[in-house]
Amino acid sequence: MKDKVMTVLEKIKPILAADGGSVELIDVDETTGIVKVKLTGACGSCPFSAMTLKGVVEKMIKEAIPEVKEVVMG
Repeated sequence: MKDKVMTVLEKIKPILAADGGSVELIDVDETTGIVKVKLTGACGSCPFSAMTLKGVVEKMIKEAIPEVKEVVMG
């Protein structure tokens, strides 16, 4: 599952880069279905980072990988 998540994150990075940010994978817990990521660059300090995490990162990962239950900041 980690490889699948990394593939999706590579698709997300250009979207975040348009606003000066990026995302890094911290951990994938296959037992619980929880993915931990870190928003970096402008996204790391943006007041809307929680919305970016849930509305973009989590949404795209869950659409591509149904086994993922939640994406959280790690």
